[in-house]
Amino acid sequence: MRHRVCNGTHNKKALLSDPQLFEDQFEELVTELTERDFTDPVLADALKRLREVLVYNTPGGKRNRGLSVIGSLRELVPPSQLTQDAVQRALLVGWCIELLQAFFLVADDIMDGSVTRRGQPCWYKKDGIGLDAINDSFLLEGSIYRLLRRYCRDQPYYVHLLELFNEVTFQTELGQALDLMTAPPTQIDLNRFTIERLPFTHFTSQWHSEEEHNNAKHILLEMGEFFQIQDDYLDCYGDPAVTGKIGTDIQDNKCSWLVVTALEIMTPKQREELEGCYGQHDEASVEKVKALYNSLQMPSLYQKYEEESYQRLQKLIASHAQNLPHSVFLNFAKKIYKRNK
Repeated sequence: MRHRVCNGTHNKKALLSDPQLFEDQFEELVTELTERDFTDPVLADALKRLREVLVYNTPGGKRNRGLSVIGSLRELVPPSQLTQDAVQRALLVGWCIELLQAFFLVADDIMDGSVTRRGQPCWYKKDGIGLDAINDSFLLEGSIYRLLRRYCRDQPYYVHLLELFNEVTFQTELGQALDLMTAPPTQIDLNRFTIERLPFTHFTSQWHSEEEHNNAKHILLEMGEFFQIQDDYLDCYGDPAVTGKIGTDIQDNKCSWLVVTALEIMTPKQREELEGCYGQHDEASVEKVKALYNSLQMPSLYQKYEEESYQRLQKLIASHAQNLPHSVFLNFAKKIYKRNK
């Protein structure tokens, strides 16, 4: 069965869509992490906890990050050359990205004091969990490298893959540090909020040449910047029933695109009003900030920014992706632009 070319699927799975294949892979992943290779009964309780952490925190999101791996593979490799093993590894690497996201979210929710995530209580908010969730986030991160070692160690890109996960982790943690330093809960200082300090996500990719890598990075950075701004907008204007979480950027004194943009266009009187309300946890203050945003027509400004970002992206793809499949980037764009969660 090894290296069999069959559009990358078993016969019995040939009719399954990539999202279905991806979903089926999760239980296999959980079994791999919690049952195989562990025979010491002393670890039984810890492994049971790991299973609970995995099942509660890893599924349930949009899965765009994880599915992008198999989607990109199908764009880059002709079906006649796509082996079952390659598809299985792509699904596995996709879940490793979802594990990385889960690791960040569990920790981030603690730092932000968030209440809900993906339509359910944050992990640390569950009875009996509390700050033990810090170690649970470490378990999620450690699971990534155990899976990569098991499934990708014999691949020529293994070291590049490890370096990529480590680099993305470090860049994200630097961004989180900047986010926390810009939003100390006891220091409400609107002068800290500038466009340069917005915690944009940094994307990196591995391509066949340095030129292709740089071109891809240029395009993906535009998407990453918009994605973060979109998150900022949805934190305030998104429907919690759709986004699965209650936004807290205003209460948490966050340097978001909304407050940075508002500061650039508001009057001195409006700024004074914002200084008295931003970073406060009472509902009245939060509603005053939202009312101020509405008076400044922030939804219209966001929609204008979204359209401009999409047009910039189209031009970047046209000018920088001559040797790369445009469909890879367009598929990313379809998942990001106009999303509501």
